[in-house]
Amino acid sequence: MTRRLEWRLPAAAAAMLLVLAGCGGNGFRADAGLEGACRTVSGPDPVVIGSGLPGDPAAPEPASGYRIGKTQVLARDFMVVSANPLATRAGCDILKEGGSAIDAAVAVQAVLGLVEPQSSGLGGGAFLLHYDAETGQVQAYDGRETAPAAADTDYLRRVSDTDPSPLLPDVRASGRSVGTPGVVRMLDLAHQDHGSLPWARLFDEGIALSRNGFRISGRMADALKAAAPGLARDADAAALFLNPDGSPKGLGTLFVNQDYADTLALIATQGADAFYSGPIAQAVAGKVAARLAADGSPITPGLLTEEDLADYEAIRRQAICVTYRAYWVCGMPPPSSGGIAVASTLGILEHFPLHRHRPADVDDEGGRPSLAAVHLVSEAERLAYADRDRYVADTDHVPLPGGSWATLLDREYLARRAALIASGTSMGTAEPGRFDSLSRGSDATPESGTTHVSIVDRYGNAVAMTSSIEASMGSFRLARGFVLNNQLTDFSPSSHDANGNLIANRVEPGKRPRSSMAPTLVFHRNDDGSRGTFFMATGSPGGSAIIQYVVKSIVAVVDWGLDPQQAASLVNFGAANTPTTNVGGEHPNIEAGRDGDAGALIVGLQRMGHSVSTHAQTSGIGTIIRTMTPRRQLAGGADPRREGIVLGDGLP
Repeated sequence: MTRRLEWRLPAAAAAMLLVLAGCGGNGFRADAGLEGACRTVSGPDPVVIGSGLPGDPAAPEPASGYRIGKTQVLARDFMVVSANPLATRAGCDILKEGGSAIDAAVAVQAVLGLVEPQSSGLGGGAFLLHYDAETGQVQAYDGRETAPAAADTDYLRRVSDTDPSPLLPDVRASGRSVGTPGVVRMLDLAHQDHGSLPWARLFDEGIALSRNGFRISGRMADALKAAAPGLARDADAAALFLNPDGSPKGLGTLFVNQDYADTLALIATQGADAFYSGPIAQAVAGKVAARLAADGSPITPGLLTEEDLADYEAIRRQAICVTYRAYWVCGMPPPSSGGIAVASTLGILEHFPLHRHRPADVDDEGGRPSLAAVHLVSEAERLAYADRDRYVADTDHVPLPGGSWATLLDREYLARRAALIASGTSMGTAEPGRFDSLSRGSDATPESGTTHVSIVDRYGNAVAMTSSIEASMGSFRLARGFVLNNQLTDFSPSSHDANGNLIANRVEPGKRPRSSMAPTLVFHRNDDGSRGTFFMATGSPGGSAIIQYVVKSIVAVVDWGLDPQQAASLVNFGAANTPTTNVGGEHPNIEAGRDGDAGALIVGLQRMGHSVSTHAQTSGIGTIIRTMTPRRQLAGGADPRREGIVLGDGLP
């Protein structure tokens, strides 16, 4: 039996809904004083964010938690979903003011870097897809980090040609993990193309929250607790995130970050160039070059320089757009593998009647996925990951088979891949496709961290943006109030596999590490086969499992007719190219029914040869759908496994 929503504020606590975590340093109540805009219109009542009380959108955390009873949010003209209520509110206020989807994305990211520093920020990178409602164009923006010009193929393995010593204290916490940050330059480029409000206006909320403070949420508190030993090695990070006794700042603590406010103010008034030159660039390069930790222990410095920052360029790229049933699905091209892997999986699944395998007993939590669906989706993903692991990397350095993604996504090729799937037996580990001209080694380097934002503005424009600093709290070092990434650990540390084959995702100077981030836009398919009107924006954090979460979301909506909240809430399932199939054990329909139907699912998979993991899944899906009604209407859903919410201009 599915557990229903039980978390509500008691009457006495309801009287305390005075805003502990938002605007002006005090906070916000999601539906207060906004004249119908930027408020939730269904689901649990607004509660104190950061209070730790039942019903708090920040609880339970970490990602093994699950908030029961979330229902889709409806709006008329504009909507934002992000991983943190304060960031969602900042973006929604920009849309209410008449700003564009890109304007809102800038405001959301500025706040996320403050309130969710463990996942993304100015010291990281991002991928963004933008749909222009007036022109119908879909544009991809690449703000992925780059390796320093001085990096070589052994950059993550040893100090130098003359010093084979390992990196200290380890690869992640050394200076070698830090790539040239790209998110600020990318947002600036997108704003030049599609911004409406002045650039400086977009940082107001982030600056105000930084100066006046906000209450630490459950997710941030858990991240600080886990990262405290690493943060203690950096004096600036320790001063900001830890108490004087070295303990991490906890849930509900008023958190002020004056350095971050000053950094945002510089970027707001002087533009993105202020980040890539001058005192900010000097601080970033200085932190990467550090040789000693706060306790005097040695650190292997990185080779990132001010010149690397000055030379960084965000790139406009062509989105990967393919058909899936009655829709077009557009994703991010390399250096992300997300767009190719999602499209490959869907192209394989198109050969199977997934509509016959809808979840059973569909409820607010999405119901119980069927054995056949989990098997088919997982097998298709194994095949897609096999090609991804071998062939996908930064195409400015390593070409794809055939010179473009079209070869891996060719319909006849995917039909042959689909024919490899047996209805009752798992393949365990799939072989990648064979392309005569290529002999490469496979690389399944793990990824983690990240955040996702979906936005639709009143003009019909849409944004799907996924941004990251890689692992939680990145490289554990702070520069001028923001955390520096450890994204270079997404490269393969080795340049060749055990058979001597060159690995596509090896380190090279100026190269961008492969990612699994998969911001996705979905469109209706016109009768003539052309791409039609906007239908959905979606994406998720979750490292290399992002591909699985996005596939699940699309299949849940397109094949099974779930609404965006049901699709986000639905049990996470899928597989990379290993014998292990994931079934998210944090979900109540799995946890509560291990001896019933959920147990039958797991046993059934095992009988097919799947090795089943029920470990908690770390998705953070954020989805917006344009519904088919006579009046304009949006429906949104935020993953119950994290603390995000949906806000928009509520329906009358």
